[in-house]
Amino acid sequence: MNLILAPLNAIGRSMIALFTSFGEVLLFVWGALSHIFRPPFYGREFLSALFNIGWLSLPVVGMTAIFTGGALALQIYDGSSRFSVESVVPQIVAIGMVRELGPVLVGLMVAARVTSSIAAEIATMKVTEQIDALVTLSTHPMKYLVAPRVMAAILVVPALVGIGDIIGIYGGFLVSTETLGFNPATYIRNTVDFLQINDVVSSLVKGAVFGGIAAVMGCYAGMHSGRGAQGVGRATKSSVQAAAVMILAANFILTSLFFAS
Repeated sequence: MNLILAPLNAIGRSMIALFTSFGEVLLFVWGALSHIFRPPFYGREFLSALFNIGWLSLPVVGMTAIFTGGALALQIYDGSSRFSVESVVPQIVAIGMVRELGPVLVGLMVAARVTSSIAAEIATMKVTEQIDALVTLSTHPMKYLVAPRVMAAILVVPALVGIGDIIGIYGGFLVSTETLGFNPATYIRNTVDFLQINDVVSSLVKGAVFGGIAAVMGCYAGMHSGRGAQGVGRATKSSVQAAAVMILAANFILTSLFFAS
């Protein structure tokens, strides 16, 4: 009997821990969003987060997007040539980058760069008791540390996604016109004519959601980190893992909402 009950008990404990963590994250998200719209507002912290999340992420976003767009064009051309429909390359590159690859890759890059940075920074502040010092100065940690970062990520990641979409499409354009023999004017016209406003809106909405997830998970892991260097390391690792999984899950849900027939 014990051989049967032991695995069931382990599964039950895991499920309870999972739902407990999920509930804690939801309460944390609610607290962060509620502090965004209530004074006082820390403009310097918000601008610093805006710079760190947005401007400093541009190089990695641009490099990722342009190589992805070029590789996507090559793959689509190779696949479509088997059916003699090479002319669809501009349309598929555009829709692939704007609907799916652009938002997801930017979200994952932001999670890798920003989520880890936020988690490590806040966890270090917790370990060195700087967060306790904020409380003694009558400064709410959620208001000072979490709300500016979450608000900055929600606002700036859609801009990163838009830039990434454009650079990715340009990467496909370069490969198609310089290597595959496409006419530049025809390529641009096919790209512009094929994209719809719903494609662009879905891309920007995904960017806002993914940015919020990346910032929230970094802040949550940092605020709940353990003591010492090991606690900081575990918080950093777990924040990136959780943010990446949640971004991919959110992408599936949003794609279903926008494009389910």
